Amino acid sequence: AAGYVYVNIDDTWEGERDAAGNIQPNAKFPDMKALADYVHSKGLKLGIYSSPGPKTCAGYEGSYNHEAQDARTYAGWGVDYLKYDWCSASEVYTPDQLQALYSKMAQALRATGRPIVFSLCEYGWQNVGQWGAAVGGNLWRTTGDIEDTYASMARNGFSQNGREAAAGPGHWNDPDMLEIGNGRMSAEEYRTHVSLSSMLAAPLMAVDD
Repeated sequence: AAGYVYVNIDDTWEGERDAAGNIQPNAKFPDMKALADYVHSKGLKLGIYSSPGPKTCAGYEGSYNHEAQDARTYAGWGVDYLKYDWCSASEVYTPDQLQALYSKMAQALRATGRPIVFSLCEYGWQNVGQWGAAVGGNLWRTTGDIEDTYASMARNGFSQNGREAAAGPGHWNDPDMLEIGNGRMSAEEYRTHVSLSSMLAAPLMAVDD
């Protein structure tokens, strides 16, 4: 009723790969297809998380050398959104490969035939607004990770001037998630937080229990 569309699972859902190399969810998410079906039955969409590196930020299985295979798995489960976090990719790739690697996964997602929103999580590196849409991104991080403090929120929120030309239907700047309600800012500071994100046409993603 509030207008939210996606329920997104961030890092730590990943299990091991089977003998054929197919990524499996872990015990916390024993049946990802059933979960997607349930979320869809509520009129919502499901998001998931991976990395172009061998491991995710939390040390779980990434999509390194399994991009097309993982894209097909996500599509088969019924996933509608992928956040692709650079993380350990720096251990196996050089910075000049960053754009090509995001393009590679975008192409893999498109090849599945399923509409999947593609979120580039590259911390604002390489002036991403100039190339994010061209490599197939629908949204791209323009900042480092946010924390539930006024200083962090203000740093992310008030540093976005000049990025507005990159935003439009289907492609958005992303100064990271909304910390509203997590308890370390005042009500007025949280109102500033959501106001800044709205003014920036940023995707509004609540990170809450």
